[in-house]
Parts: sequence; structure tokens; C-alpha cells
Amino acid sequence: MNSSTAQRLLEINREFYNRFGEQFSATRQRLQPGVKKILDSIQGDVSVLDLGCGNGHFLREISRLGHKAPLLGVDFSLPLLRNAESQPEGFSARFMEIDITKLSVISNQSLITNHWSLITAFALLHHIPSHEIRLDILRTVQKLLKPNGKFILSNWQFLNSEKLKARILPWAKVGLSNSDVDEGDYLLDWRSGGEGLRYVHHFSVRELLALAGQAGMRVSDSFLSDGEGGNLSLYQTWHPK
Repeated sequence: MNSSTAQRLLEINREFYNRFGEQFSATRQRLQPGVKKILDSIQGDVSVLDLGCGNGHFLREISRLGHKAPLLGVDFSLPLLRNAESQPEGFSARFMEIDITKLSVISNQSLITNHWSLITAFALLHHIPSHEIRLDILRTVQKLLKPNGKFILSNWQFLNSEKLKARILPWAKVGLSNSDVDEGDYLLDWRSGGEGLRYVHHFSVRELLALAGQAGMRVSDSFLSDGEGGNLSLYQTWHPK
């Protein structure tokens, strides 16, 4: 994939989450079962960096458990960040507007330089186009983790749902063709509060294993969860090698 196509796909998602951030947040007022499982597994007072934090619900639940270690959520969507920041008094997390695709540059200039016990990226990586951009983000994640830290991510397995597969649109809708994008790249529609478009990549387990290795990490755990069939999201835990 060339850089101009990657930037076009990123712009599609920026437009979507800035336009439909409020509507999307309204559909994410409860933790997904897989995220709840991760939350229940957290032991001790760990520092957490949540990439693509959205409306901050995950960090809010961690804060409710009484954690005092740093909690930082980052996202590019201002509507979602406004939701995240409108939390009750005593909520200990902080939030920052950040373009995740520039994480390697920003991490040298901001609060993100701390070494984190846990970094999460729920439903984030599948919105990042091109192998090169994903790998740059993941190598930065590896550098930001403590030696015994964990990176936990989830990726949408929408091809497991006939209902979601019916929402796949042709690339011609945005002036692209199948030859412009990578294998596993899809354009999906959105129908709540208006018509919108999202770029999504469908990851295979093999693809994620390869990415982890190239980023200097190893996969230690993997499970499917969410949706009616319990198979709409693939969760993995990665550790630095």
C-alpha cells in the first residue's frame, strides 16, 4: 500500500469518529465481555496507557477499583475525549489528544515517555492501515513497556458475522480499488445517526503472530469474545521478548 492510500484510509476514520463520536460513544457505555475479563485479571496497582481510549470507560472502571498508579488515555477523536473527560470528581485518569500513527515521535516529547506496566489497544489496530504504520506503532509500544510489562489488544473479527459482512462496501465508494488496498482491508458502513464509513482490517492469528515477533514481542495468551456468538473480537496478550 502506498502512503497516499494509507493517509486516505486514516482520513476516512478520522472523519467518521469526529462526525459520529457521540453516537459511537453511546453504543459503548458498557465494557465488552472480553474487556471485562481483562479488567478482572488486573492485579495490583499498575500503571496503564490506553491507546485509542475512546470515551475512557476502561480507565474509569480501573479508577473505580482504587488504583493510584498513573492512568493515561490517548485518542485522536475530540468528541470521544470530551466524553472521557466529563467524569465524576475523583476520577484519576488523564487524557490526551494524540494521533496514534505518530506515536514513535510523540513518545519522545510527552507524558507517554513513562515506562508502563500495562498498555492496552482495544479495537484500535484494525483501524490502522499498512503494515509499516502498524509496525512502527507496535515497536514503540514495546519500547514504552516495562521489561515485565504487558500489551493487551483486541481486534474485530467481523467476518465471523453474516450481519456485519453484509455491511461491506466496494472500494469504489471512496474512489479506490481492490488493488489499492492490502489483503484483509475492508470498507464498512455505519447507520446510526446518519450514514458513515469506516476502514477496518481483518487480522488473522498468523498475521498478528508475525507482527508481534517483528515488534520484538511474543504472544502469551489469546481468546475470542464479544457479540452474540462470543467470537467478534480476538484478544491477545503480548510481552516484550
